[in-house]
Amino acid sequence: MAKSSKVRNPLSVLDEDPQGVSLGLELPPGALIDRPGRRGWWKEPEPLLWVSDEPVGVGALAAYRSSALAAAGLQAVLLQGRPGLERWWQDREFVPQRMSDPDDHHVEPVLREFWSRVVPDPEEGEDGEGLIAPFGRAWPGLAARGPDGTDPEGAACALADELIESGFLSSPRLALVPAGRGADVPTAVGWGGPTNFENDTALISAVLRSWEDRFGARVVALGFDELHVSVAAPPRTTAHALPVAAEHFAFSPDNIRQGSGSIRAYAEEAVTGSKHWGFWWD
Repeated sequence: MAKSSKVRNPLSVLDEDPQGVSLGLELPPGALIDRPGRRGWWKEPEPLLWVSDEPVGVGALAAYRSSALAAAGLQAVLLQGRPGLERWWQDREFVPQRMSDPDDHHVEPVLREFWSRVVPDPEEGEDGEGLIAPFGRAWPGLAARGPDGTDPEGAACALADELIESGFLSSPRLALVPAGRGADVPTAVGWGGPTNFENDTALISAVLRSWEDRFGARVVALGFDELHVSVAAPPRTTAHALPVAAEHFAFSPDNIRQGSGSIRAYAEEAVTGSKHWGFWWD
């Protein structure tokens, strides 16, 4: 039997075509970041992602987030530094070898397990009850899918422009990541943003996949410990937003515990009609 040939990394095209002209792109100067691991004369480095050398501006994501790029197996996202960690992606922060496969996980059991970790202890009494009201300690189940919305990719590019123009993303770099869908980008690169909460980012991607399907969500930007997602079909009423807020609490409890203070307040402030879902992990 003939030995099967190794599947070529989609980023390999940038070795011969640095500007991505063959993909219909005109990339700015950038560099490939290799997959971490042992090196030897017998093993060539494998690129993990490509990152632009300089920050990009308004219109950048729209210019490079194309159907041709997706067909080539690459996803375009933004990477955002922060004071003291301006280029965290160059500091061996990625650990793809530690992640499982998102295909091995289902959103409902993932969120149910997350919920069991973060739901207040009975000893917290009324404060704990108020934090998760109108829900109790039992997992409330998945929220219904969102209403018909706008084009998800258009919403992603619009949010990127809004975050850049407002200064929320002050110096974002363009990144290209080999992944079949945007939800898998955090796992594909081995992003460790939620590591103090969950160190297998495939579970995070399993939830993001479901949000892609139910709410037209798309990954727009990754920070050292932040994730920014566009939403094409957000809940339009507080009643619909409440179970979505419960999912967010299970996914990123600091959004509520160190932010809005309760699921109810968070649903009203950050979910109802919101086309930007931002998450962070302490």
